[in-house]
Amino acid sequence: MNLRQTYFADFVSLIFPELCQACAKSLYRNEDLICADCLYHLPYTDFHLNADNTVAQQFWRRVPLEAAAALLYFSKGSRVQNLMHQLKYKNKPEVGVYLGKLAGKRLFENLIFSSADVIIPVPLHKQKQLKRGYNQSLSFAEGLSEKISIPVSIDNLIRVSSTESQTKKSRISRYENMKEVFSVKNPSTLIGKHILLVDDIITTGATLEACCNVLLEVPGVRISIASIAVAT
Repeated sequence: MNLRQTYFADFVSLIFPELCQACAKSLYRNEDLICADCLYHLPYTDFHLNADNTVAQQFWRRVPLEAAAALLYFSKGSRVQNLMHQLKYKNKPEVGVYLGKLAGKRLFENLIFSSADVIIPVPLHKQKQLKRGYNQSLSFAEGLSEKISIPVSIDNLIRVSSTESQTKKSRISRYENMKEVFSVKNPSTLIGKHILLVDDIITTGATLEACCNVLLEVPGVRISIASIAVAT
């Protein structure tokens, strides 16, 4: 960028400043989507370094997993909540890609995650995806894929029915709500594969458990789980 272009970019940023998606403060020229201060202070879990972490424990005696991790802790009123809000409700799929790249750098440190054969995002129902315009879990998967060089599959695990909102449901109610929601379209392509199943946020884990149950019906399938955040 030459001097004239730099001046013009600075002028544009004064009128239409790019804002941090986590704290809403103006970004500096070398910052992208999330400011340096927020990047430093985000509540990283480092679960990829601990096999018996909180996310893994959520699935004990529910579904067998190779490994499980979440990039960040989620709490109400936090920067992470702001990021998730931008991703899911403000038409910012690029936030998911960015966080996927962050997660990919960390997951690559764990041989279990980096040995996966394919990344599969939790699918949205067609009507919901049409309304939102994108699947936020796919955005996260794309960022992961870029960093750990594992392909993404979007047309095999499918959501065959819509569900009621999970927000105010108990763990048992969420599990019942998710029964028979997912299906595997082409199971033969997944035989013997290690799948990295990804979602945006883990609360009770009912959605991921439902996905695992249908994927594990395929012979030889092994599953690891990764998400952007886990609710605290």
